[in-house]
Amino acid sequence: MKVHRENVVGAALDLLDEVGLDGVSTRQLAKRLGVEQPSLYYHFRNKKELLSAMAEAAMEPHSTAPLPQAGEDWRHWFLENTRSFRRTLLMHRDGARLHAGSSPGVISLDRVAHKMDFLLAAGLPEREAQLAMLAASRYTVGSVLEEQAASGIAADADHPVVPVIDDERAFEAGLTLIVDGLAQHVGA
Repeated sequence: MKVHRENVVGAALDLLDEVGLDGVSTRQLAKRLGVEQPSLYYHFRNKKELLSAMAEAAMEPHSTAPLPQAGEDWRHWFLENTRSFRRTLLMHRDGARLHAGSSPGVISLDRVAHKMDFLLAAGLPEREAQLAMLAASRYTVGSVLEEQAASGIAADADHPVVPVIDDERAFEAGLTLIVDGLAQHVGA
């Protein structure tokens, strides 16, 4: 049976959703695909390459979101872009961990450059625009890491249930703080 790269990545993401990032192995993936483990190395030299391809595929919904347009309100775009990033990370079990361990591809870097140009055209100084993009990315990944980690914790006598946090409200509150702080630099 011939296996295509896209099939391998899709099966790997399905495996991720079932067993989590720590449970993803080339052995389990080969078994799922009904192939011998060495045949996976035709598409990926090592597990790191596989994980990078998985991260890129997992980010597809965010990487195809509309880019900002000239004249669009930067605040609205920034909020929606960050929310899209969060939604995408939440689509897969351990999505934030998978993303945090990967490097952006060329297409992602081109999209980031377009977003930076948009923020500069909106009146943000270059340094603040760079820091805002970095802060929003790290804030989002960190928030989702915490959210996904908490969903896997079961209460027991040694670890009672902590008060329930509305993750989305907490995320939105922090995101508002980032945008409000950034607004102070527009036109500075």
